[in-house]
Amino acid sequence: QVQLVESGGGLVQPGWSLRLSCKVSGSPLADYTIGWLRYVPGKEREGVSGISGSDGSTYYRDSVKGRFTCSKDNAKNTVYLQMNNLSVEDTAIYYCAAAPSLNAIAKALFGAIGQGTRVTVSS
Repeated sequence: QVQLVESGGGLVQPGWSLRLSCKVSGSPLADYTIGWLRYVPGKEREGVSGISGSDGSTYYRDSVKGRFTCSKDNAKNTVYLQMNNLSVEDTAIYYCAAAPSLNAIAKALFGAIGQGTRVTVSS
């Protein structure tokens, strides 16, 4: 069974950058589509980005296009989310999750999920 552990969250000011990491264990990274979801209490969970294990294609929700980049290192079984030019609206708990497809990530549908890492953007 795949397991996911996120790291890299923190408190930053608007305009700053963060890189989240998701260490995947239990199965080769190439076997899964891995996505990033975020959750703000009182709001619906939303799919932010994802990367296909088979061909490396990616998904980004409109609000993060041009600012966030999802990548992976198969040798390290790790998926990254580089977040640039962060805004207060990006404040959330970020989770990485295994999903059947990028379309599932877009719909915030997933299987195994990590414990989350908190990102706070504040001046």
